[in-house]
Amino acid sequence: MLSIIRPTGRPQAFLFSLAFVVGFAANSTRAADKPGEAKSEKQMKPYREVLSGTDITFGLVPIPAGEFLMGSAEKEEGRKADEGPQRKVKVAPFWMGTHEVTWDEYDIWGFSLDIQRRKIQGLKPTDGDKKADAVTRPTKPYTDMTFDMGHDGFPAICMTQLAAKMYCQWLSAKTGRFYRLPTEAEWEYACRAGTTTAYSFGDDASKLGEYAWYIDNNDFVYAKVGKKKPNPWGLYDIHGNVAEWCLDQYLPDTYAKRDAKGVTANPLSVPSLTVRYKRVVRGGSWDDDPEKLRSAARVPSTPNWKVQDPQLPQSIWFLTDALHVGFRVVRPLVEPTEKEKMKLRLIPDKLDLFKDPNEVKEKLEEAGKK
Repeated sequence: MLSIIRPTGRPQAFLFSLAFVVGFAANSTRAADKPGEAKSEKQMKPYREVLSGTDITFGLVPIPAGEFLMGSAEKEEGRKADEGPQRKVKVAPFWMGTHEVTWDEYDIWGFSLDIQRRKIQGLKPTDGDKKADAVTRPTKPYTDMTFDMGHDGFPAICMTQLAAKMYCQWLSAKTGRFYRLPTEAEWEYACRAGTTTAYSFGDDASKLGEYAWYIDNNDFVYAKVGKKKPNPWGLYDIHGNVAEWCLDQYLPDTYAKRDAKGVTANPLSVPSLTVRYKRVVRGGSWDDDPEKLRSAARVPSTPNWKVQDPQLPQSIWFLTDALHVGFRVVRPLVEPTEKEKMKLRLIPDKLDLFKDPNEVKEKLEEAGKK
């Protein structure tokens, strides 16, 4: 169970080849000995997930359960006040994507390429396909969301947290396994990989270029995933390239509210249905200075990330000015109950689809009266 902290308050023009759409059809039913199946932490192994009916796969590595000191030390260079005070946190075991979600993966959902493939080939949907087809997909973007920075093998960007969560819901239906965004605690724990330094490779920022794409070593664009060294637990681009969505609502004083003497298990600042900002992104990006790539660095989302969106009201799917924001997925060893998923907002709520938060408030008030 997660520990809850509640807050107060250019369409993509490309042709996909027959090689992509032919793919292979996979049943969502998983045998016990299939890669990625485990009943205990000891059985957890790295595996590659298959997106049925395509040639797209992605890798995940097991992240062991454990305790760590979350946040940064007061004397850490570049530290901000919202990174403290440091608190002991316990994290349950999970798998985490070795790379940030790429356009190759994201567009299968975003542009319904899986549905198009079945129509072209005259294939019947699997049980997993049927469930996945029922998941809401984004409206067509009015511009190319890669902004000509690269597509195949590059990280998907410019999505809202809702879009990232909806992708995870689609992925879960497609594969028969529960995927979601990481909590802040899970993300930092996995990023640190047992280290207590500013970065997963130490405190020396001069070595950052070996592990990350950031403002000093790129041509003002993101890079293909996996081209730098991974952290000790096999996670690539955990520092830099694109910043990554977490589940949590951003609360600057969230650490101060935790037990100073004990250990907080699986903390989560549950995102509000009626407060769209701020949500947390982690890891820093190609557009950031070194201090934002530190393991403890926290960045809140802002309405400025969609300033150029011409729609009124603005899109619930895209962040036209967040060319630095993407995400990676996690899969907990123990899948929560449906009730827990809704209570902790691990999955999207139907009210998330309302563009105006005031409409959400009205719906909640109506539900309360009933």
